[in-house]
Amino acid sequence: MQFLDKAKDYLVEKVANIEKPQAEVTDVDLKHVSRDSIEYDAKVSVSNPYSHSIPICAISYTFKSAGRVIVSGSMADPGSLKASDTTMLEVPVKVPHDILFSLAKDIGADWDIDYELEIGLTVDLPLVGEFTIPLTHKGEIKLPTLKDLF
Repeated sequence: MQFLDKAKDYLVEKVANIEKPQAEVTDVDLKHVSRDSIEYDAKVSVSNPYSHSIPICAISYTFKSAGRVIVSGSMADPGSLKASDTTMLEVPVKVPHDILFSLAKDIGADWDIDYELEIGLTVDLPLVGEFTIPLTHKGEIKLPTLKDLF
């Protein structure tokens, strides 16, 4: 039984130290303004250390402001990470106007809101299986003015 425990510990240690993709949110920009919502575009840079592409199973996101969840969602099967390269992903975050205007207490004279964006990038790693890379990005976003709407 000790041999099996040692083998199991060895395997767990090797899997824990296996090289994994690295990711970071590089930017969040205003993408589109419609009459009912604002769409922001989060750009995520992901480096793949493997010599083969890695499938992305899903991308989930939660957009928060003033300690409240504003919107959350997910993208199923968004593609693959390029082999031995960096892949730029775009995560669209669609926020209804009525929710943003309910945050009026956080909007200052400069017409912006503080936000926190949490992204979970789930990839399918060899030997490991599905693995989620957690990302968090904080910043300020300008709200559109009336001239942006018309």
